[in-house]
Order: sequence, then structure tokens, then C-alpha cells
Amino acid sequence: MNGRQIAAWVPLALAIGLGAALSYGLARPDDRTVMSRMVGAAAPAFSLSPALPGRPGLSDAALRAGRPQLLNFFASWCVPCAAEAPALAHLAASGLPVVGVAVRDRPVALGAFLAAHGDPYRAIGGDGDSRVAMAFGTSGVPESFLVDGRGHIVRQVIGPIGADEARALLAAAR
Repeated sequence: MNGRQIAAWVPLALAIGLGAALSYGLARPDDRTVMSRMVGAAAPAFSLSPALPGRPGLSDAALRAGRPQLLNFFASWCVPCAAEAPALAHLAASGLPVVGVAVRDRPVALGAFLAAHGDPYRAIGGDGDSRVAMAFGTSGVPESFLVDGRGHIVRQVIGPIGADEARALLAAAR
């Protein structure tokens, strides 16, 4: 074959390659999960004022308390956050300390939310401008991170925690 004959086959080869790439993209499962780059890393430095009067705030130092904790990003305006409340209560009752970051929330609304859905939190920091949520690489609320006793993030749960995730978190925390 000469150069002219080879050039005549290039468009066909490109079309076949493009078709194969598109077929592969359509055949593989659609996974839209965006995992935080922080999994496996130390929690970023932060210090949040209490989200509610008379309650403790939260800082990265509290995540280095020597035992695993669940850090839960949530908000009173978040419907899935209410759905995960029983799982958080179960985790806290099972011995896994739960701490929270209230994202873009108001104390009155937050207090009403906790009164209606339960309060498993040892401390809640108020993240009014979402800086801490962004530092952790969250994709929204609810989102939770299992943090080991040295302040390293070992697991992430995107969305509301269900029964399966609760079991996995308890197992990972041991």
C-alpha cells in the first residue's frame, strides 16, 4: 500500500475508534460518587464556634482525642439529614462518638431540628460560610467522615447513613 491508500483508510479507523470509545462509555456503570481527596489524610486545621448556645464548638484538635469519631456534616434544612438521624443515634448509642458541623444553618432552626429528630452530637460547630465543609472536600450534606484517634480520615460516607453504612462504620472504628 502506498501513502495515498493508507490515508484513505484513516477516516474509517477513526470512526471505528470513536464508536468503540462511545460504546465503552455507555456500557460501564454510571458512578457519580465524588470521593474526598482527604480520605487517608489528616483532617484539615479548623476551629468552629458552637452552633448552639451552651454547647461546645468543634476543632481539629478534638478529632485527635485518641479514639475514633464520626464527623457528620449536616443542616436543619436538609431532608436526608433527618432521614439519617436514627442511624446517627444508633452509632452514638453503640459507643462511636458523633460530632457535627452544621453547614449554613441558624441556631433556632438547628435547635428545632435536633428537638424533632434527636441529638447524637457531643459537639456541633457552626460552619456558616461552608469553609470547613470545603476544606474536607464534601459534596453536600449529609456527609460523614470516620476519623481515627490521631485525626486521620479513614472512611467517608456520602449521603445519609443507612443500616449497612452504620455497620461498616462500627466495624471500621474498632
